[in-house]
Amino acid sequence: MLDTTNTDPTQDPKLDDPEISRDDDALVHHTEPKDLRDRIALRVVKTMRIFADRFFAKRYGHRAVVLETVAAVPGMVGGMLQHLKAIRRIRDDQGWIRELLDEAENERMHLMTFIKIAEPSKMERLLILLGQGVFFNLYFLLYLFAPRVAHRVVAYLEEEAVISYTQYLEELDAGRVANVPAPELAIEYWKLEPDARLRDVILVVRADEAGHRDRNHEMADELAA
Repeated sequence: MLDTTNTDPTQDPKLDDPEISRDDDALVHHTEPKDLRDRIALRVVKTMRIFADRFFAKRYGHRAVVLETVAAVPGMVGGMLQHLKAIRRIRDDQGWIRELLDEAENERMHLMTFIKIAEPSKMERLLILLGQGVFFNLYFLLYLFAPRVAHRVVAYLEEEAVISYTQYLEELDAGRVANVPAPELAIEYWKLEPDARLRDVILVVRADEAGHRDRNHEMADELAA
């Protein structure tokens, strides 16, 4: 979802930090496409990344603001359509509705957090509006006709997010990004220490993205079965 250029995240010495709840293999992981639909999903994500790389380069905070806006859409769309499907078929949704809505809420908190950190410009706020409107409609149609592909797209977006937040940590640890205090809303939402900093926020956000990645791959696999 964010920048992945010229960096091997498995070389990040911070990945074995005791604060991180996942081991390296679980945190930075790529699921190979299984068929043509999966390859299309992966190609869509790689194309989106190219545009993000060119526009934002290493301005990770600003990139996160715009792209977390997009990331907050799939859970809401999927939850809504699964809700309607469950009503239409008069059967249980197996917990998918709640999971997807929780994912949307979590991604919204990512966005609110990075808005506080990056303080986006008017241009970036305009991109937020445009990006959300365009992506909502495209993803709605995709989920309506190809839910498996939709979940795979999200999973691959989250793969890129994990890598990019790892790169964000590298920039911060190298002193090229200021380790500013964590916003109060982030401290409350993730129950961080009162003196938490940006690095602490990135760690928990990255763990969230890894969880979304894994679950969306699982959902895509279940729909393919």
